[in-house]
Amino acid sequence: MTALRFGVVGREAGQIRLEVCDDTQQATIQPEVEQKTEPTTTLYTDESNAYNRVAGTGRGHGTVCHSQKEWARDDDGDGIREVHCNTMEGIWTGLRNFLRPFRGVHKKTWLSMWPCLSGLIISNGSLLTS
Repeated sequence: MTALRFGVVGREAGQIRLEVCDDTQQATIQPEVEQKTEPTTTLYTDESNAYNRVAGTGRGHGTVCHSQKEWARDDDGDGIREVHCNTMEGIWTGLRNFLRPFRGVHKKTWLSMWPCLSGLIISNGSLLTS
């Protein structure tokens, strides 16, 4: 069974928050959004119904519709496609690739270590130096 997960990444701050969740229902996701983001945050997500109440918290919310083959969008006309969730999807890919050799390792344990490890990899270029 695949571990259900929730994550946020600050594009400017570079901070990552990851959680293993029981489900991806709105009642589960909404408190996580409110706890892990500032009220002035703009969230960029896919079209999941779990995020339908984000705007009601005062946070901005932009979505891409993957089912319509939309991966990124430029909403303000500056030529930069700022509405996307590729940053978070890339983090999940990195985590999955990192965990692949550790079959059977408890995902919550490794999930809690990944933000630290990815920060070391980004800042040093590699995790281990010779």
